Amino acid sequence: MGEIATSERQITLFYSSKSTRAKQTLAYAKAEGLPIMEIDILKVPLTGTQIAELANRLYIEIKDLVNQEHPSYKSHFEPHEFSPDDWIKMIKHNPEIMKQPIALRGDITILIETPTDIIKI
Repeated sequence: MGEIATSERQITLFYSSKSTRAKQTLAYAKAEGLPIMEIDILKVPLTGTQIAELANRLYIEIKDLVNQEHPSYKSHFEPHEFSPDDWIKMIKHNPEIMKQPIALRGDITILIETPTDIIKI
């Protein structure tokens, strides 16, 4: 069992409060009456274990959690290959570069591409 608690009765949403897609997803979920536990990654720092677990649950590598097109990534980092630990440190110190929102419910985890994706979970 991982460090992130999940429930079949509630959706846990990891998001950035600065993200338009996240705001739209939250508004859509609330309009649909979905039970949401919100975790704003800009206010609640993720642990390295949580970051690794999110990547694992999405069946992707940790580096694939990083949005390398984000202006903050481009201004701080050069395109480069890093170790998984380095990617985790980058996300921990610059949470805005993490791809999100990520929704979890029970054993299901999805990376939200459009706000309506939330109903898939």
